[in-house]
Amino acid sequence: MPPRATVCPQKGSLSVVVDDRDVAACWDDNAEVWTRHVRAGYDTFRRFYNNPAFFEFVGKLSGQRVLDAGCGEGLNTRLFAQRGATVVGVDVSPNMIEAARAEETRRPLGIGYEVASMNDLSLFEDATFDTCLSTMALMDCADYPGAIREIHRVLRPGGLFAFNVCHPCFTYDILDWDYDHNGECLGVRLGAYFQEGAYEEQWWFSAAPEDEKADTEPFTVLYFHRTLAEFLNPLCETGFRLEAIAEPRPTDAACEKDPRLWKHQVVPQTLCVKGRKG
Repeated sequence: MPPRATVCPQKGSLSVVVDDRDVAACWDDNAEVWTRHVRAGYDTFRRFYNNPAFFEFVGKLSGQRVLDAGCGEGLNTRLFAQRGATVVGVDVSPNMIEAARAEETRRPLGIGYEVASMNDLSLFEDATFDTCLSTMALMDCADYPGAIREIHRVLRPGGLFAFNVCHPCFTYDILDWDYDHNGECLGVRLGAYFQEGAYEEQWWFSAAPEDEKADTEPFTVLYFHRTLAEFLNPLCETGFRLEAIAEPRPTDAACEKDPRLWKHQVVPQTLCVKGRKG
């Protein structure tokens, strides 16, 4: 039986207990439109902010055997491979893996893709990978401590684990953004940070054309809110040595390309974490 997560009584929270099977079902439903929109370049937060910051944070990948945990349709998996890594991507959604494999068939990069939950990587032997990367996926994992244990197991001694997530301090239960009389962002007002659990979000990529939005349903995403401590402590408890943490600020150039990013020069949208297996 997959691990099950508790729910919290917040707006958007769920009235039932959910697990990775529910996460897989959501992403299976999202897969067709998500894949089309990502490959059309509508995920501007990823293009202009999250990916540039994360790739700088991670450093060189050439010659590394890399696991991409929570790879989705494989955009970042392909970028890792293009940086010289030998990559295997795993995702809990069969439809996402199908889309990733189809792109690998069209434009081969030597990437392998497997359907697997991050908290059950039994497809792989101990110490299989030099590096594990996970981009904007671990907040969608019902059993985060279990995922950390499995990632630790499949890394070689001294192996690197780096991930980013929506910043747990500044992106959960946003009540409102505060601006001054000139429209400059002052900060954000937040709700119940300590009420952990699962909730549901629905949204589109803001950069998607209006006719695309009119013809599609918004993405439904299951998200598991955890405090900063709940993200970091399982790493230490499992045997990772924390090496670095980053709270990226988008560059002025990125904000010019997507003005929605200006407010994240005041409040970070993502948290990057890097640890090494002892």
